[in-house]
Amino acid sequence: MKQVDARGLSCPEPVIMTKNALASKEAAYEVLVDNVTARENVTRFASHQGYQVQVEEQGEDFLLRITK
Repeated sequence: MKQVDARGLSCPEPVIMTKNALASKEAAYEVLVDNVTARENVTRFASHQGYQVQVEEQGEDFLLRITK
């Protein structure tokens, strides 16, 4: 499982980091972001690529679990 820590970054950086991670063709990914805009943009991007996204709030952060 590939993990991406995009906390503290503003868009489009979290989306670009997620795109680069998805290029590895692994079965599952975890992306950690710390703002609603990044959560929405990464979720939208992954969904358009055919992935399913589950969002889990962890304090003030969001953990996005991305699977095919």
